[in-house]
Amino acid sequence: MSKLLRNYKLYSSLVHVQGFILIFGCNLFIMEETTSLGIGSRVDHRLFGKGVVVDVSSESHIVWFKSQQGTRNISKEYTDMRVTDAVETATTSNGITLSDIEQSLDNILERRLHEMQLVPMALKWNNGTMILKPSDSSLQAKEVPIETFFHKIVMLRDRLRLIEQKINAHKVLTDEEKVDMQQYITAIYGSLTTFNVLFKETHHQFKGMGTKE
Repeated sequence: MSKLLRNYKLYSSLVHVQGFILIFGCNLFIMEETTSLGIGSRVDHRLFGKGVVVDVSSESHIVWFKSQQGTRNISKEYTDMRVTDAVETATTSNGITLSDIEQSLDNILERRLHEMQLVPMALKWNNGTMILKPSDSSLQAKEVPIETFFHKIVMLRDRLRLIEQKINAHKVLTDEEKVDMQQYITAIYGSLTTFNVLFKETHHQFKGMGTKE
């Protein structure tokens, strides 16, 4: 409290010199009294939206934003970021670091590579058979259960989506490079739209460049 009074008296005296100095002084005072946000604090950025503090440096907060699918360094002096749920700064040195969180996200993505999302097939294809028949009648045709073929299509779709997530969260690629690589994946989606007839629900289907959400 004594520190607060000293600062107040100092800034009040500056008013007699020039009015705007009081405003400038108050800003400095707020920054001086504001404590650093701890890891796990939730914020709402004016441009990037909602995020979580994942690491703290001497001059900035490192925040992971859902809209960016990545982290941004936000200066501690930045004022257009509202704190929605503050967490006190850890006093121990064995807290969670940014590298720990990134490693966890990588592990989750790797684990998802081996998981298949339950996606329903259109009912009319149940117990159906896909026949690959050569024009030469002397050659044997190949029969594949449609359900087996459908599961392979779904696995391909899920792996493409994971590649997208990996690209968007990459720490080295520039935004221009990410967009360039994304265009190739979108083109692949467009080549696979033929198989959309197998999906029961449209939101599971492939969407190419010319397809609207």
